Amino acid sequence: MLSPELRLSMLQFINVSKRYSDSGEVLSDVSFQLEKGEMAFLTGHSGAGKSTLLKLIPVIERPNKGQILFEGRPINRISKRQVPLLRRKLGLIFQDYRLLHDRSVFDNVALPLLVAGYGQQETARRVRAALDKVGLLRKEKRYPLALSGGEQQRVGIARAIVHKPSLILADEPTGNLDPALASEIMDLFKEFNQVGVTLLVASHNLDLISRFACRTLKLQQGRLIEGG
Repeated sequence: MLSPELRLSMLQFINVSKRYSDSGEVLSDVSFQLEKGEMAFLTGHSGAGKSTLLKLIPVIERPNKGQILFEGRPINRISKRQVPLLRRKLGLIFQDYRLLHDRSVFDNVALPLLVAGYGQQETARRVRAALDKVGLLRKEKRYPLALSGGEQQRVGIARAIVHKPSLILADEPTGNLDPALASEIMDLFKEFNQVGVTLLVASHNLDLISRFACRTLKLQQGRLIEGG
């Protein structure tokens, strides 16, 4: 039976390791806990294991050892049928945006709601609320290629928050942006966190991270050396 402390956590890694046959062990015995309503950064050199760690949470990858708890429940051994239900509780933000270029801004943001079976009226309400939060309400009919890099990332953020996820995971969300735009995106994350959203943000930009009074989890060659 889980302790009260574990039940209160949003996310917990317990001695988690991940090994690939071609590149060996990418994560080694990683343990940490992310509380509900917390914003934390995940840092480390290129190849330290940041992206792999994030992929374990939505079960894009599975660990070879250890246990991962999400909202107090083990997820690393859930069936394929249960994975979509888990992912509906997560908001995923990527460095390369991953927008559909043949669909409008509105339609890109609406995708998680359509997958979840929301009606047309509720979908429209939520999409416009999400676009309003990221300052793109007036650009809902535009297509991604007509937007700047910073605006495309904001579309990705709107898509990640439109279904009100329990946890937002961002993998190098400012990696392709200039310093001013990167700062704007991080400020937007902080605003979400201030209203209770839980975030785990992977970034190598230590100067930007230092502006925020948030816990930093540091990976080095697959091992968590700080913040666990």
